Amino acid sequence: MNINTTSFGTWNGGRFMNYGECLPEEHFISLVQQAYEKGVRTFITADVYGSGAADTLIGRALKGIERDTYALVGIIGHDFYTGQREGSKGFPRFTNPALRSPAEYGSYLKMATEKSLERCGTDRFDLLLLHNPDRTGYTSEAVWEGLAAVRDEGLTRLLGTAPGPANGFSLDLIQNMEKFEEYVDWSMIILNPLEPWPGKFTLNAAAKHQVKLITRVVDYGGIFHDDVRPGHTFAHHDHRSFRPAGWVDEAQAKLEKFRPIAERHGLTPLQFACAWCLSQPAVENVVPTLTQEIGDGVKPIEAKLDELAAVKRVKFSDEDLELIARIGDNTGCMKLKGASTAHDGDDLADNWRLYDDLADVAARWGIDPVRDLAYSH
Repeated sequence: MNINTTSFGTWNGGRFMNYGECLPEEHFISLVQQAYEKGVRTFITADVYGSGAADTLIGRALKGIERDTYALVGIIGHDFYTGQREGSKGFPRFTNPALRSPAEYGSYLKMATEKSLERCGTDRFDLLLLHNPDRTGYTSEAVWEGLAAVRDEGLTRLLGTAPGPANGFSLDLIQNMEKFEEYVDWSMIILNPLEPWPGKFTLNAAAKHQVKLITRVVDYGGIFHDDVRPGHTFAHHDHRSFRPAGWVDEAQAKLEKFRPIAERHGLTPLQFACAWCLSQPAVENVVPTLTQEIGDGVKPIEAKLDELAAVKRVKFSDEDLELIARIGDNTGCMKLKGASTAHDGDDLADNWRLYDDLADVAARWGIDPVRDLAYSH
């Protein structure tokens, strides 16, 4: 089964990420099975979610369904087997030198893939992504030779990169595509009409290197589900409660400007956001977060799934695209992770200085890191 245009992630329903209500296990399993029946045939799981629990749950949900009728995407890279959780930072990357040497990368990657597959109840992934790499993960020959060995053993058909968890990593991702073109088939980026920056910088590079893109956070924190409105109350543990004050009001005002374009094409706001992503260079798949919001008058999560299942590609006019770009321009709205001119000091797991090789990447693609990748609000 090839990866189709819509995906269902195991973070949906608040099970393993703090968004809205946490669905009971049986409700989550039912939602996965409904997604399959409605035509969403790509499922994405990350081994670190629930320290393996997400894998197990998606395996239960898909048990008994013919394996060749859906695509399964696995994500590995956080070492919850031997690493110690560092509070809100989560588990360390497997490339942390305190955990292992480069000579041991390959054995870790094989072990993590096999254990994830065992929990999922299958013998292969269709795509295996490297989860939230540090600089070593983006650049190390040992890492990508290890992933290639996993592929060559038949544990996955395809390989790729899933940056994060925060936004950024544009130069790092481009370098990763360039350096490991023979290995990287897919990458995942954050992209939606309210958040085109900085993901837009990777689009043409992906197209040139024939890397297909999955876009996440397509719903922009629930705004495009159209039930997160001014005055919405988030639970104290909800990740979105850490966004800047007023973000919902500002996003809703922009959504109202998008709405006539969506309605002209017969699209709900979520379908509009997905169609816009799919109209961008190299984007082949969308995976919005499906959240059951807390409170009165909110949309059932099943209705959000219905909208996702009905997503279609749309040909937007040049005038529409220009207007969407003006309304959604978010340039400089946050501090980015990955390579940064603002970073000074030792490399961190998710932040490092702008090395000369990354400055060369920027120059090749016409990116000015000071101007184009800086927090300016």
